Amino acid sequence: MTFAFAVSPEERRYILDLVRWSILRALADEGEGGPPAEHEVPPPPTPLLREHLGAFVTLKKHGALRGCIGYVVGDGPLYLTIARMAHAAAFEDPRFMPVTREEYGALEVEVSVLGPVTPCPEPEQVCVGRHGLIVRRGGQSGLLLPQVPVEWGWDRDTFLEQTCRKAGLPAGAWRDPETELYWFEAVVF
Repeated sequence: MTFAFAVSPEERRYILDLVRWSILRALADEGEGGPPAEHEVPPPPTPLLREHLGAFVTLKKHGALRGCIGYVVGDGPLYLTIARMAHAAAFEDPRFMPVTREEYGALEVEVSVLGPVTPCPEPEQVCVGRHGLIVRRGGQSGLLLPQVPVEWGWDRDTFLEQTCRKAGLPAGAWRDPETELYWFEAVVF
């Protein structure tokens, strides 16, 4: 599996500026404004940003997770997905209180633009730092982005186990033939 595109420096600047714009826009409305409407979002500079791709926006504060929300599969143009996910990561992640004006300046932004999600043929082919994973069984599923195992220093088996745990499954569930394993690549910046 190979991810077949890159995000240019111009596109990265636009995306990172868009994340900050979306959060600042909501902070101006005390976080009550909701995600931006399509006509409010600054137009993208390149066709890639209009492609239907999945994306996650991760916010950190002093290196600690502060919010992370995304769509695995793009159901609209990438630039709109990013604007909406920025709002969601800042104000709708159920693990955290909404971002405040006081902490805005301390936020670190990371964006993951996802490639296609496909079934993983063999768990042994998973490459830490290259692949993100989705584990599904029954009504349970869990997703970890490619950068997560690198940040935690996990090997492949630990990555697979932690993805199962995120799904609420036993750590070894990835070995069970009833468990579905998917992988994807991402451009992370």
